[in-house]
Amino acid sequence: MFAIERTACWKLFNLKLLQNKKSGQTALTLHLIKGLIMNKLLATLIGAMLATAAVAQTPATTTTTMTGTPAVVKAEAKAEKAVAKAESKEMKEAADADNKVAKAQAKNDKTRAKAQEKLVKKAADANESIAKADPEDKAKAVAKAEDKMADANHAAEKKAINADKKLIKTQVDAAADKAKASSKTAEVKAEAAADVHKAAAKH
Repeated sequence: MFAIERTACWKLFNLKLLQNKKSGQTALTLHLIKGLIMNKLLATLIGAMLATAAVAQTPATTTTTMTGTPAVVKAEAKAEKAVAKAESKEMKEAADADNKVAKAQAKNDKTRAKAQEKLVKKAADANESIAKADPEDKAKAVAKAEDKMADANHAAEKKAINADKKLIKTQVDAAADKAKASSKTAEVKAEAAADVHKAAAKH
């Protein structure tokens, strides 16, 4: 019975639950037999009983497999539909998250480019002011230009930092959204697999 269930469910959902269940029962049987092995006659009797049970559980060639029963087929179809829906939703949410990140990155690039453009313009204006200054006023013009450039650099860096903060937040939020969507899909798959297992166990 367990071999049939494992064949039916493993093929569709790679279930290890049935295999673990079977392994657990095997381990329990071996443990009981070890405890009774001192009595050879009793051990032989138990071995014969187990062999008889194994033969009884072996299906005839004409027996329909679990996947052929209406309940299991219905459960599998329902599971496939639920999983497909969950995966589709996950893909959509992942695409939305990627789209948000792409927009945030484009906005970040635009903000940085604009700040850099202003900085270049201020540098050009400062150089022009120095070039136009009289020889005796050159030193004063240079000092003034340096102050302006320091302020301009600070302003550009501040804008870049703020833009990066927004981008990073969007990236973190997108990663969280993807993780949640993936977790939800895994949950749906687990529930679907459990439903198929329950349907198979009833037959």
